[in-house]
Amino acid sequence: MYALVDANAFYCSAEQVFRPEWRNRPIIVLSNNDGCIVAANKQAKLAGIVKFKPYFEVKSLCQQKGVIALSSNYELYGSLSSAMMEVIGRFAPEQHIYSIDESFLSFKHCAKAIPCLEQHAQKIRKAVWKETRLPVCVGIGNTLTLSKVANHAAKHLEGYGGVCTINNTQQRIDILKHMHTTDVWGVGSRIGKRLAQMNINNAYALACMKPELAKRQFNIELERTVRELNGEECKGWDEARADKKQIFSTRSVGQRITTLAQLCQALSKHASIAAAKARKQGSLCHSMLIFAHNSPYDERPTGFKYTHHFAYGTNDTFDLIQVTHQVANARFAEGVRYYKIGIGLVNLSSESYRQQDLFEPVKNTQLMPTLDNINAIYGSGTLFVAAQGINPKWHMRRELLTPQYTTRWQDIPCIDCN
Repeated sequence: MYALVDANAFYCSAEQVFRPEWRNRPIIVLSNNDGCIVAANKQAKLAGIVKFKPYFEVKSLCQQKGVIALSSNYELYGSLSSAMMEVIGRFAPEQHIYSIDESFLSFKHCAKAIPCLEQHAQKIRKAVWKETRLPVCVGIGNTLTLSKVANHAAKHLEGYGGVCTINNTQQRIDILKHMHTTDVWGVGSRIGKRLAQMNINNAYALACMKPELAKRQFNIELERTVRELNGEECKGWDEARADKKQIFSTRSVGQRITTLAQLCQALSKHASIAAAKARKQGSLCHSMLIFAHNSPYDERPTGFKYTHHFAYGTNDTFDLIQVTHQVANARFAEGVRYYKIGIGLVNLSSESYRQQDLFEPVKNTQLMPTLDNINAIYGSGTLFVAAQGINPKWHMRRELLTPQYTTRWQDIPCIDCN
């Protein structure tokens, strides 16, 4: 049996942890530069707020309905997610963290030691709430897909109260009949439209589909999904995730970039982020994509995109920054108000299998690991390359940001005991 533990409207719930007066109030969280709505709790949805809409379109409605709008506080979310996952991991010998707010548990090797999975799931909810003040729902099924189905029922269907254990065929069928095909794990809108053309409009109809037909008409992943919906275990989580084939660091800037110095700083920042990601997974970059352009909604959309090929694979921040400066100097255009910039590392190879070359320049091999170790201990950005700028004006705009209660000394909550 597997369990999926999922936080309810995680970003919104995280904002309520240190502001208990916000509980049961409508809250939305905005994307980078306070652009679109990326999270909305139940109360906000009842007030008529729709996710992924630009904030400026619903700003007046939010003010009218008393909806609290907040900038994304990634530092707070990451810290609370780590605390939540640590609590969840105590309830099973095997855990797989699927996303910032979702975690799978496997009870394969401890099922006999748990008298009642339903009560065990309730204990998980209570422990997470007691120690982190984050509300979660727990779904349990004998496949990963069914645990997702059970979690959907625990969260959205009446009568479950945050916990659902699928332990009989009739219960499974009843839940699947209340789910749309696109509510099933791994079934996107494109596949959902094709299924609708075949008169497959809910999860139960999908479960009744012949697995061979699903493979022939779609792909092997949908075949596995169909089998898992019927209780046949086909999916598993990898003990070690495969390395990324490409690494990107991109961002829309908070204030338009209009000078060459600002463009060099912004590209240097993203080159540093991408290089650190490459070192973390032990990869070398052989080609780098550098791009910058204004908004597609501007009167004359313009910009540049350039691909640089390295003679030797590298993940050294200074190598990448040197190239970005060369490209920026050559491609910068006066009068362009750059809005979207980024760096992409492509054509990656494993550092473990690096081929040595007699003519490759000698480098300080301890500098980058030292930089990464210091930033890991004292926080991201403790040490950085001066080319990134000291106090950049183009930095991401977060005008509605709440305090970083758990990661910033100045923002640690104070308790008055008088």
